[in-house]
Amino acid sequence: MASPQDNLFAKQTQNALDNFKISNLTMPVAFIHALGEVKSACAKANKALGLLDDKIANSIIAAAERIAGGEFDQQFPIDVFQTGSGTSTNMNANEVIAQLASCDLGQPVHPNDHVNMGQSSNDIIPSCIHISAVKTLSNQLLPTVTHLVDVIDHKAVEYATLVKTGRTHLMDAMPISVAQELGGWSAQLRAGISRISETLPRVCQLAVGGTAVGTGINTHVEFSQKVCSHLSKQTGLPFTPAVNFFAAISSQDAAVELSGQLKTLAVSLMKISNDLRWMNSGPNSGLGEIVLTKLQAGSSIMPGKVNPVIPEATAMACAQVMGNDATISIAGQSGNFQLNTMLPVIAYNLLQSIEILAGSCTALADKAIHDMQFNRNKLEQAVSRNPILVTALNSIVGYDKGAEIATCAYKQGRPILDVAKEMTDLSEQQLTELLDPRTMI
Repeated sequence: MASPQDNLFAKQTQNALDNFKISNLTMPVAFIHALGEVKSACAKANKALGLLDDKIANSIIAAAERIAGGEFDQQFPIDVFQTGSGTSTNMNANEVIAQLASCDLGQPVHPNDHVNMGQSSNDIIPSCIHISAVKTLSNQLLPTVTHLVDVIDHKAVEYATLVKTGRTHLMDAMPISVAQELGGWSAQLRAGISRISETLPRVCQLAVGGTAVGTGINTHVEFSQKVCSHLSKQTGLPFTPAVNFFAAISSQDAAVELSGQLKTLAVSLMKISNDLRWMNSGPNSGLGEIVLTKLQAGSSIMPGKVNPVIPEATAMACAQVMGNDATISIAGQSGNFQLNTMLPVIAYNLLQSIEILAGSCTALADKAIHDMQFNRNKLEQAVSRNPILVTALNSIVGYDKGAEIATCAYKQGRPILDVAKEMTDLSEQQLTELLDPRTMI
């Protein structure tokens, strides 16, 4: 049996290595593993349909499952920037599987006639994009976003009674509770989970069975359904044949849609990250509302400086996802007639977005929000001196009088309660009740 150290690919892969020397980027391992899953399912389908000899089919299945298990990742060295259909990567897989199967069986297994039976790069590569995306979403991203939501919700309960100054335009506004502010973050992320989940049924539709242009030439009529059935059993995910093979092969609309939802999640995470950075600013001359755990030195020249490194890293990851979405959008419209010819770059960017969003959610949850502490004294002091509390008097003294009180409090740096006592006929008890921040949230 061949070992992972052997050179398992052949002429077609070598041609691609010679032709595509554009970057040091290769197809993501999640995609390669999905390719192994597909090749295994296709061999099972062809075997069940009586189209492929049982022994040959079994050897292909065994080899493909080793690839799906990550045993031969280094045997897929072709550049992402290759032929737009991903034919080179498909041929790479065919050659590696054929070599493994031939060694196992003791007789030649052909990369095209046997391993690629009933298939075309044009339907296999789009299918692998969908399979790898659904698997990484289900196993990595969605669980990590859910974990982040849980951590935020737990922190909201911990500080449920704490009131702070709200801000609009970065300026003091009406008070809110810490739980309300964190609840806003949680709601954004829950909506992100919902958006992605609503997209999954379309991403679970696979192009396999459409072969070259969508007509299914050289493929058994039951092939697609059987392949999807095997894939569902292998992965535990609900894959089905595409509603229309012509659309599934000529476009990548489902991937573009999913990328848009990932971009929206990235926007939410960047908003949360920037809130954390502002709230952590200081410690003396900034807001200083929270304290994030010190993880590392913040400066090579300023001793003792601590930076919000996790929110910063998350913001950069989110910027990358937004750029990836732009790439995927451009690539998605490159479906000329019966084939999209930017499939590899769609796969690379889509899977990178999923991976770095998952990593960002985990880091934000475990290294930032889980241990962050709110500065109660500073928050309570800021709320008590917030002139915008005068808004609660509008219905009694009017907007203009309220503005006059607020302006005076700003200029004199005094609590709004003290100024209002001097400038209105309301009693101290009335003002205390009306200006109590806890009644305003």
